[in-house]
Amino acid sequence: MEAYQNLSRAQLEALKARLEQDLAGYRARGLSLNMARGKPSAEQLDLSMEMLDVVNSKSDCHAEDGADCRNYCDIYGIPEAIRLFAAYMGVEEDEIVICGQSSLQLLYDALCRAMLQGVLGSDKPWGKYEHPKFICPVPGYDKHFGFCKFVGLEMIPVPLRADGPDMDLVEKLVAGDESIKGMWCMPKFSNPFGACYSDEVIYRLARMQCAAKDFRLFWDNAYSYHVIYKDHPVLNMLDVCKEVGNPDRVFLFGSTSKITMAGSGVTFIAASRANTEFIKKQYAVQTVGWDKMNMLRHVRYLKSMDNIKELMKKHAAILRPRFDAVLGTFDRELTGLGVGDWTRPDGGFFVTYMAMPGCAKRIVQLCADTGVTLTNAGATHPGGVDPEDSYIRIAPTYPPLEELKAAMEVFCVAVKLASVEKLLAA
Repeated sequence: MEAYQNLSRAQLEALKARLEQDLAGYRARGLSLNMARGKPSAEQLDLSMEMLDVVNSKSDCHAEDGADCRNYCDIYGIPEAIRLFAAYMGVEEDEIVICGQSSLQLLYDALCRAMLQGVLGSDKPWGKYEHPKFICPVPGYDKHFGFCKFVGLEMIPVPLRADGPDMDLVEKLVAGDESIKGMWCMPKFSNPFGACYSDEVIYRLARMQCAAKDFRLFWDNAYSYHVIYKDHPVLNMLDVCKEVGNPDRVFLFGSTSKITMAGSGVTFIAASRANTEFIKKQYAVQTVGWDKMNMLRHVRYLKSMDNIKELMKKHAAILRPRFDAVLGTFDRELTGLGVGDWTRPDGGFFVTYMAMPGCAKRIVQLCADTGVTLTNAGATHPGGVDPEDSYIRIAPTYPPLEELKAAMEVFCVAVKLASVEKLLAA
């Protein structure tokens, strides 16, 4: 079918009536499909069920250094967990701290500590500045934005492209404003855009001149090994920062939540040795120790990076048909209509749909009215405000495949109807 913009008003009116009838048909089916969050599917969680058996009532619960993991001991992680997850993050063993179950909590805690106490090299806490600011590539992750809002950081949106943020704008911003204290970065298969930072972008982030001497990159490695179709190797940011003479610029965060069990994984923060020592002193105030039994369980189950990579191939085999279903439905139903565009990520957990400007909220509402719950329109931007009302995050991972296919059929009808309504109202 030709692009909707080329149709006459009479053709658009007739098309609108047909699309409304199609949605009514779906509504009559009583659908109840939830795609609001990027959660692992039950099949993915089943992959790691054996992990629950590796530590039991008859197990030796001592770490390799002799520490009893059932008791209080070293708060920075057991040696075997430090070794495995340092390899996962590509850092030295004295450049990582192994923590609890939620990498989001690590991100939030790091932000709160910076606001209350500053970071290594700060003259004063970030919160003591009149208007402390944080750069937020968009489309981005709503949880990151929520943290900034909660702790009082003004958010500066910067366009995100397939190879990373608009560096001309980023460099201009950080060079001229000491109150810009940091930046969110999801360097590989970003949520929700699927961006993978290029070598050039990474070097520019590491080298850029910052008015704030305590500027920090919050490097969220949520999807480092989460390949679905094709890998896109990304440079190790800590190595690059060391190379260019800014070793303390980056905090790197990671977890096993989307490798083993969501919310029950192991998390870690990596940084320069100086940063890590500074962080350890702060953690010594905050806690007497993380869940070492969980660390032990994970290390005895995962064992090595080779095993982690093999496990991730099994995840990919489960996710690939789901992403095929989303992208295939979009290609079949929407190509050539002029009603939007969409990403084709090679990994991660999301597809981003870019609707005609002014249509995203209407599309999400039409889907909700038909029994399909999507992430709120605007969640991809700070404050939930997408100036173009265009971006919609699609989370294909959780629903069973047949339910996902039905949801995407509804979504495509909603896209068509919202687009026709927009054209008729012009």
